[in-house]
Amino acid sequence: MVPLKRRRVVSSAAVNTGTDHSGDKGPTRFPRLVLFLLEKLQVFPESVTHVISENNSGPEVRTWLDSQGGGPGRSPLHLLDISWYTESMRAGRPVHILDRHKLQVRFTGQDKEMAVFSVPSYACQRRTTLDNQNTTLTDALSLLAENAELSDEDGRGVAFRRAAAVLKALPKPVTDMAQLRGLPCLGEHSLRVIRDILENGMSSEVESTKQSERYKALKVLTGIFGVGAKTADRWIREGIHTLHQLRDSGHTLNRAQQAGVFLHYDDLNRPVSKADADIIGETVGKAVDAVLPGAQVTLIGGFRRGKLTGHDVDFLITHPEEGREEGLMPKVVSWLESRGFLLYQKTTRNSYLECKDGPARPPSNIDRFERCLSIFKLANEETGGTTQLETLTENGTEPAGHRPWRAVRVDLVVSPVSQFAFALLGWTGSKLFERELRRWAGYEKAMSLSSHALYDNKQSRYLRATSEEEIFAHLGLEYIPPSERNA
Repeated sequence: MVPLKRRRVVSSAAVNTGTDHSGDKGPTRFPRLVLFLLEKLQVFPESVTHVISENNSGPEVRTWLDSQGGGPGRSPLHLLDISWYTESMRAGRPVHILDRHKLQVRFTGQDKEMAVFSVPSYACQRRTTLDNQNTTLTDALSLLAENAELSDEDGRGVAFRRAAAVLKALPKPVTDMAQLRGLPCLGEHSLRVIRDILENGMSSEVESTKQSERYKALKVLTGIFGVGAKTADRWIREGIHTLHQLRDSGHTLNRAQQAGVFLHYDDLNRPVSKADADIIGETVGKAVDAVLPGAQVTLIGGFRRGKLTGHDVDFLITHPEEGREEGLMPKVVSWLESRGFLLYQKTTRNSYLECKDGPARPPSNIDRFERCLSIFKLANEETGGTTQLETLTENGTEPAGHRPWRAVRVDLVVSPVSQFAFALLGWTGSKLFERELRRWAGYEKAMSLSSHALYDNKQSRYLRATSEEEIFAHLGLEYIPPSERNA
């Protein structure tokens, strides 16, 4: 074991018998507590309730306790830093034990030892399922991340997202700050939020953010189809915080924003179920098969990772014969429009240049596939009843309480089969998992990864792949299936 560090303090064992360290009778400073100031290897009294040490880690003290018979199997025991002792002496009474005072949580004969966690640094090295054991903590960090991103503070947003991703990957709930020692991506700010929740049941910063007028306005305005954080921020600076204020402001809105404000706001902000996604998928499949038999349609995004609800539905389309997919999107859109399935659509062409040796390296991580951003008209027998009608009326949008359909955001993406594996990986997510894959590729492998290709910067060549498994192998990573990419 690592030798315990010595310090000059009062007698090694200060036992609560009414006797001070000199042997003279005197007042008891800490009634009902038996303190043990850990100084050197000594006999460990059975009556001790608190072990106090300076400059020793929890594992060092635990190893020594086990050698003294002071581990599991004895009475409840607190392992504390010297700071708790000095603060208690200063206060003239035992102060409340906080996480910062603890070397280790107490254990009893009936309790198991506190779980100590260890996870890899990159989210793309971890298996993260939807079975999140730390929802309270991750929801708090995710809200702060969202607020930072809406405020154009992407760096802070990523920091909170990475911290939340670490907690999502843990197999058990976090109950003590000591369990987080040594874990990656947990910055001081995130740790303060976590400590606040563990000690007080909530984070004052998170609650304050929830009640912030700016945050609430950003949530409302960015909930409009076609409105991003920068546009919402500009409107807020002009005094616009609600849909009513925006409608009355006289602002000229583009076609997408008009659909988002006046027609489909509530629909587009309702969760979409996996059942809804499957129904839409059947329709998209019929459209694709009608205009290009043999083409393949794959449900991507959160639903491919196993989520049961989402905010939109994404499909990736390809054909096993390279080049057959060219010109497919306009035909699919025309088929859907002619049958009344599209309430809105905007199509962008494929701007990703091709050359003899493979796709040119992209200037950014944003993919350049042919894509249709649409609002889909989904038949809906359950229209939400009176509650939905009242909400829509209050927001000034089209009353939908008696409509036999609802509006759903749907993205269609067409990829050449040579790029399909990269597109499938990139569009499956989660967003942070993909960010971490690109970071791993760049920092650890000197490669450039996008939804189009993987480029080896050292060899100055593209690495081909026909499956996600091959891409992970090129990156030197263990393959992680979609259901475990929920970082």
